[in-house]
Amino acid sequence: MSDARIPDDPAGALVPHNITEPIRGSGQGPLAGKTFAVKDLYHIAGRKVSNGNPDYYDWVEPKTETSPAVQKCLDAGADIVGITICDEFFYSLSGDNAHYGAPKNLRAPGRMPGGSSSGSASAMTAQMCDFTLGSDTGGSVRVPASFCGLYGLRPTHGRIDLSHAHPMAPSFDTAGWFTNEAELFRDIGPVLLDENGVAGSPERMLVLTDAFDRATPDVRQALEAVVAAAADVLPEAEEIAVAGDDTLNIWWDAFRVLQAGEVQQTNVPWVEEHKAELGPGIRERFAMAAAITPDETVAANAVRDRVRTRLATLAVPGTILCLPTAPVIAPMLDASAEDLEFFRANTMALTCIAGHTGLPQIAIPAAEVEGCPIGLSFIGWAGGDEALLDLAVAMQPFCVR
Repeated sequence: MSDARIPDDPAGALVPHNITEPIRGSGQGPLAGKTFAVKDLYHIAGRKVSNGNPDYYDWVEPKTETSPAVQKCLDAGADIVGITICDEFFYSLSGDNAHYGAPKNLRAPGRMPGGSSSGSASAMTAQMCDFTLGSDTGGSVRVPASFCGLYGLRPTHGRIDLSHAHPMAPSFDTAGWFTNEAELFRDIGPVLLDENGVAGSPERMLVLTDAFDRATPDVRQALEAVVAAAADVLPEAEEIAVAGDDTLNIWWDAFRVLQAGEVQQTNVPWVEEHKAELGPGIRERFAMAAAITPDETVAANAVRDRVRTRLATLAVPGTILCLPTAPVIAPMLDASAEDLEFFRANTMALTCIAGHTGLPQIAIPAAEVEGCPIGLSFIGWAGGDEALLDLAVAMQPFCVR
């Protein structure tokens, strides 16, 4: 039997209703001997979830089935040693939960861990386990990976079964995972990804100039230096403005509307019916989601159609798109409203690209600025997740971890 135990929690990453004993996996398979923690939205038979909200936890009944994503990790031999904090109903990128607190980013003390998979990322900075499961709708794996110096994947939409996991915006929702090591990052792929991969290797790299324009000068300079240093393992860089005749602001605003329109269907009804207590920021986003109109959704869908048409001509097998994972280092926990708005708007302008299209995107811990991690991302073709995971391993010598 594995000697796994519930870890100490110096990062404050685990929910108050955390498990008291490990949930044992099969002990056999590619993840045998590994431990992992699970974002508090995945169902585990016999346990309740909170989705980051204590009112929901008090209301919900224990689940009768385990999420396939979790079960596959257990079947592959890994043991669960924690349930991790997330932003309320996953509706934030900051990682600060008004009820459970902000898990600590031990690689950037005093700064945000990123959300909504905050606890899953924070646990990795404290090396509390070997890997963690998160989820990504609008950046909830990619942004914490960047802020916390981790490997993170938003997979091709639909390649990981999200049944028995609480939804946010189903046309955008994906699973995802974090690691500190590139090889383990790659090894988890065959466990979780379905058989609909599209083989290929990167032969062309498009550097997204309008995405790099969103980054602060120091972040941009550091990431461009990594790309240059890794020239021997990357295709020759070709610069292109990904948004074409649009702007990334248009793409981001459409994403905001579509995501909110789906939240109006998935989570607003429960919150309104049960008069749930929501924290600052989350409360306002739920009010915005409740007010989305059908006309707004129609207009936003027209933009999404343009985005998908545009990316279909770019993200073909053999081509990868290079961009900053986030445009800034992790903001301070007491950042001003102005700084937070810059962070959110410019970050979502980057994360919405893969969100609209369902394309896979990796975040790798590329460099540091002011002693804080920053991530470099590559978007691949639909089904090209495995090629991106291989690329993460190839890039490891050029990155800070």
